[in-house]
Amino acid sequence: MKKKRKTPKLFLIIICGLLMTVYQSCSDEDTSLAPIVVIDTDIDGIADDLDNCPLTPNSDQVDFDQDGIGDVCDDDLDNDGVLNADDNCPLIANANQEDADYDGVGDVCDDDLSTGVLSPCENGMAGIYPCNDYDLMAHMSLTDLGAAGLSGNDSWGWTDATSGKEFALVGVTSGVAFVDISNPLAPILVGKLPTATNNSSWRDIKVYNDHAFIVSEASNHGMQVFDLRRLRNVTNVPETFTPDAHFTGFGSAHNIVINETTGYAYIVGTSRTGTYAGGPLFINIQNPTSPVDEGGFGGYAHDAQVITYNGPDSDYTGKEILVGSNEDEVVIVDVTNKSNPVQIATITYSNIKYTHQGWFTEDHKYFIVGDELDEINFGNNTRTIVLDFTDLDNPAQHMQYSGPSPAIDHNGYVNGDLYYLANYKAGVRIIDITNIGDSTMSEIGYFDTYPSSDTVGFSGAWNVYPYFPSGNIIISDMQSGLFIVRKSGT
Repeated sequence: MKKKRKTPKLFLIIICGLLMTVYQSCSDEDTSLAPIVVIDTDIDGIADDLDNCPLTPNSDQVDFDQDGIGDVCDDDLDNDGVLNADDNCPLIANANQEDADYDGVGDVCDDDLSTGVLSPCENGMAGIYPCNDYDLMAHMSLTDLGAAGLSGNDSWGWTDATSGKEFALVGVTSGVAFVDISNPLAPILVGKLPTATNNSSWRDIKVYNDHAFIVSEASNHGMQVFDLRRLRNVTNVPETFTPDAHFTGFGSAHNIVINETTGYAYIVGTSRTGTYAGGPLFINIQNPTSPVDEGGFGGYAHDAQVITYNGPDSDYTGKEILVGSNEDEVVIVDVTNKSNPVQIATITYSNIKYTHQGWFTEDHKYFIVGDELDEINFGNNTRTIVLDFTDLDNPAQHMQYSGPSPAIDHNGYVNGDLYYLANYKAGVRIIDITNIGDSTMSEIGYFDTYPSSDTVGFSGAWNVYPYFPSGNIIISDMQSGLFIVRKSGT
């Protein structure tokens, strides 16, 4: 009888292991047969989850600023917060967009950086204009401003917070001209807002909340309101505009003052037979196109400044203070409560002839006043009076400054430690008031828009606006239109 041959145990274990491995392998293979989906929307060979620009083909995946966004769809290639379309140097970060020569190429990538001016101030002259340390950037005649055969008057400025562009608002006999001076070497007349009624040699403009507010001595003119943001979208220049609102709560007016902190306009120099006899009218302009009359204060005011007070007299900290240049005196009024304005004090000074206009120093300690008729009547050189407002209840005369010529002073404004004076036939004078507390004021520069004479007379520079962030300064001249000037070397 034959014996059964036994299968070795080791052999059986190996066979079983192989079978189990094959079975497991097949089982694994079966479960992995589900389709793998690769999404490539732009069909550039890069899967969307790996593509730095999944909607636009860019197989090279170039990313200049390494921000994870491919260049072909990156609207800020240098990652400086300025869109490529607006960036004057799109491949080098330059958030401040400085462009010293106004050629449209940012300084950081400009290989021909040379500051240009129309006429540099050299040896006391900028072209035909006498000067000291101020260059002429550009000049637009009255004809250029759409006012041929007419005259110029007031001016103010607006800086578009969205684009950074700067605009000159220039008053002329027939209305207001809006000029883009963002490139001060090539200003552009964007358009004009015609007068509300008749032509007039007197017009005044101020700005609040991206709106211009315009008054005039033209009969029944009232107050025009114009939304300055409209200047962004003008395609065919110059455009003739219409106002966005027209307030007719008064007729003619000599001037308008605005406290931008509170959103109130103060209309001065209205009819002497009106309710407030030409004294300031209080107009709420917090909604610019819906002005609201909130009363007034009696007594004719030719001009004024209104501030939210933060000076040395703690009794009035945070109060809204109006200082009126009222022909024969300076008047200080607390206008915080529009229904109950309170006169604080009045002050006169020696040889008063016509108290015309004034402006606070930035610390609210001194008030700088111009008298428009003293040069004519007393034969003195340009005289500027400084009042000490340390105690608003007891103002005092602090000093007088005498200019280098007998030209009449008109409007003056403080910016930092400088006082900018529109000095009619003597142009604009720039006066250092750093040491005004020590009774010292000194002229450090000027630009004379009326080169033929510095004598007494109502011709030449009517107004100056020194508040543009760029450092450009505009001057409105009665006979010669708009001048854009800038401190030499800046």
